[in-house]
Amino acid sequence: MASFVDQVSVSRPRSRFWRSKKLSPLERNQAKWGYIFISPWLIGFVIFTIIPMIASLAFSFMNFQLATPEDASFIGLQNWRRMLFQDPNVWQSLGVTFKFALITLPIGFSLAIFLAILLNSHDLVGKNVFRTLFYAPTMVPGIAAILIWSGMLNPQTGWINRAIQGVTGYPAVGINGVRWLDEPSLVYFAYTFIGIWAIGNTILITLAGLQGVPTELYDASKVDGAGWWRRLWHITLPMISPVLFYNLILGVIGLLQYFNTPYVLNGGNGYPEGATRFYMIWFYKQAFNFANMGYAATLAWFMFIISLILTLFLFGTARHWVYYAGGNR
Repeated sequence: MASFVDQVSVSRPRSRFWRSKKLSPLERNQAKWGYIFISPWLIGFVIFTIIPMIASLAFSFMNFQLATPEDASFIGLQNWRRMLFQDPNVWQSLGVTFKFALITLPIGFSLAIFLAILLNSHDLVGKNVFRTLFYAPTMVPGIAAILIWSGMLNPQTGWINRAIQGVTGYPAVGINGVRWLDEPSLVYFAYTFIGIWAIGNTILITLAGLQGVPTELYDASKVDGAGWWRRLWHITLPMISPVLFYNLILGVIGLLQYFNTPYVLNGGNGYPEGATRFYMIWFYKQAFNFANMGYAATLAWFMFIISLILTLFLFGTARHWVYYAGGNR
């Protein structure tokens, strides 16, 4: 006979499609007032998002220089041809971006889940204090946090190297320390430290998902003899999979648009040895350093297409591992 844990392991029901139905007069009236109340947001969305997106798509087919907008001219697919086949910096910056994402995303994602589970433990003393402490870094302005970390990672005086020296006895400071921001092999891990410091929001969302898991599932699994790992794998993770999926989508999109840290630390010059020339850095240079808005719009749309493809891929895989209690997707 199958154990309780095997029985509650998530079954994936087939997707259902919404069936249209005729609205009653009351429902039509509610819908009308709903649109009226959200109309300020809809108007702002159209003016500040939809129209600029359409304009940028038009610019991607034009030679549009910010310094001489009156000389803008239609050039067809030349910007796209240049981006795909003639500009090696595009593919180099994409490689840097994806390499960093492959390092940072698994580390940050796993750590957020681990800390959320720890903070959800009933046996943890002072967990409200720890929750506050983990969330507090997200309240620090991003630029200020980056500058703080640049001091902490300083090879001569930074706290990180001093901590390494104190724990291991290795004279890190005496030999100019670990050059976190100067070595291509270490800079991604340094940037990962900076990003992980502010994962409090992800922890908070994951914690909210954990608190929605029915406790009777855990009680019954304990009676059935399931251990901690089995409860985690068969109950906890499947039950919070919608929250994990949400965090994963935001994490992927956020890493594809990674910009602030490399720009603040070294002005976007790619130091060291081009290792920090992220895609958004190259886009920013084209738009605001070289004032080539037509080509910059092409770069922006290319990133939009990449983000859309990855998002659709994740949604396509979701039916295999994301479980919704209501059975709908």
